[in-house]
Amino acid sequence: MSESVEAIKEAVRNASVEGKLSCTRARQLALELGVSPREVGRVADELKVKIFACELGCF
Repeated sequence: MSESVEAIKEAVRNASVEGKLSCTRARQLALELGVSPREVGRVADELKVKIFACELGCF
């Protein structure tokens, strides 16, 4: 089940702390929302949220 872009934006905003989001949390969000990690990364970029501690090079 794919979420709307607005739902992804809201989830990224809510999960980020001081404009940052861990890679682990970003991947969890993707799984919870039923979207690809790439889509979460795209939204994070759009919102100027930096993804850090990336283990797999997904973002």
